[in-house]
Amino acid sequence: MVAAGAALADEVGLGNLTMGLLAGRLGVRTPSLYKHVAGQEDLSRRIAALALDEVADAVGRAVQGYAGRDALAAATRAFRAFVVAHPGRYAATIGVEPSGPDDPLAVASEKLLHAFMAALRGYEIEAADVNHALRMLRSLCHGFATLEAANAFQWSVDIDESFEWLIAFTDRGLRAL
Repeated sequence: MVAAGAALADEVGLGNLTMGLLAGRLGVRTPSLYKHVAGQEDLSRRIAALALDEVADAVGRAVQGYAGRDALAAATRAFRAFVVAHPGRYAATIGVEPSGPDDPLAVASEKLLHAFMAALRGYEIEAADVNHALRMLRSLCHGFATLEAANAFQWSVDIDESFEWLIAFTDRGLRAL
């Protein structure tokens, strides 16, 4: 049911996802959904955990066997591709807080963090700067991908070319540390 909700969120947007709409998609009555989730907020949290787990897997697979700029490029491309393909489920991940260390949100967030850390291993980043580098990387990926998913780039310059420029710029900055 969560996967169906995530797919529907990708189609209609997270803000337009309702329990009634999901019930209709599944061919059941709305009250039947409450056997599986506590309500709309619980459904959104579960979609967020699913999305974080999926994007962590995508980024983790992408960086395997790569280091430095190649790992950075693989990680950012995988993240971007996920967000563009799954804007509704990714939107569920924004601003949601884990309830504790065993919360599926926390587990999936940690998994994504490790995947991004793997992308940064080829750079000589001081221990005190690792968190800053991770936040920068996530911010760059998030910003570009969510703008692209929202069709916010209306210029004539090729979007892929701009993204490759972002990767090259980030690589130069990380190497300059």
